[in-house]
Amino acid sequence: MNNIDMSVDLNGLKLKNPVTVASGTFGFGEEYAEFIDLNQIGAISVKGLTLKPKEGNPPPRLYETPMGLLNSIGLQNPGVEVFIKKYIPYLRQFDTKIIANINGANLEEYMEMARILDKEDIDSIELNISCPNVKDGGLAFGTNPEVVRNIVTEIRNCTSKHLIVKLSPNVTDIKEIALIVEECGANAISLINTVAGMAIDIEKQKAVVERKIAGLSGPAVKPIAIRKVFEVASVVNIPILGMGGILNGNDAVEFALAGASAIAIGTGNFINPNASIETVEGIRSYLMRKKYSKYTKIIGLVK
Repeated sequence: MNNIDMSVDLNGLKLKNPVTVASGTFGFGEEYAEFIDLNQIGAISVKGLTLKPKEGNPPPRLYETPMGLLNSIGLQNPGVEVFIKKYIPYLRQFDTKIIANINGANLEEYMEMARILDKEDIDSIELNISCPNVKDGGLAFGTNPEVVRNIVTEIRNCTSKHLIVKLSPNVTDIKEIALIVEECGANAISLINTVAGMAIDIEKQKAVVERKIAGLSGPAVKPIAIRKVFEVASVVNIPILGMGGILNGNDAVEFALAGASAIAIGTGNFINPNASIETVEGIRSYLMRKKYSKYTKIIGLVK
């Protein structure tokens, strides 16, 4: 049983194993390359990209909670052109897939990024629809079903690349959003993005993060994420890339059993830079112990 098949096909994106790293937690790979062998993970979802460089939100923009992390980074990144010129060639040194996470302030920016990246040497585009739509009063794109339908349809028309749509958990019915995403031509869904949260310094009597509301990630959100994966897996036929509080192989197996075809490690990378590699081995050990010859055999076993 040592020769376990760990590969998975995310509806056109073939990974050698189901362990990826989540956008915003792994930079462009350089930061972790001195600690781990990037060849051993299935894919890298790079830091969230925008059309032009962004400085991000003013500090403080990170706050550690008892079981997680509040962040309000504000998409600090060098812009898509720097990514193309500098980081795609760097990442192509390694035997891992490249997922470009794109973000926009309006539909036109999303479409322009999709058109640009359609011509570049990347393996997938991850469409982050948790961004605030500046033309719609700042409400996130992914919270309105008809806005979701419009943006996914338009992006699908702008690119022939493998398309993952990243969903926000901060919605009334995530199943409704997921079904729309599938109908509009996405190859896969990634979930969950961070849960909206807040913390207050009682001595200063002010929010600990400058922008007040932030995104909560880490182990605290894992039960929420597993529930969302389970719900979405019950209604869609496209693969799910599950994330939210995964620290090790056991966590990853929970997501797989709930219906995730692959997983992404986010905040766990900050706790343990070797978490992704250890998670690959943890999944493999579980499969050996349970006498499965293929990773795909355990996907969605919990009904």
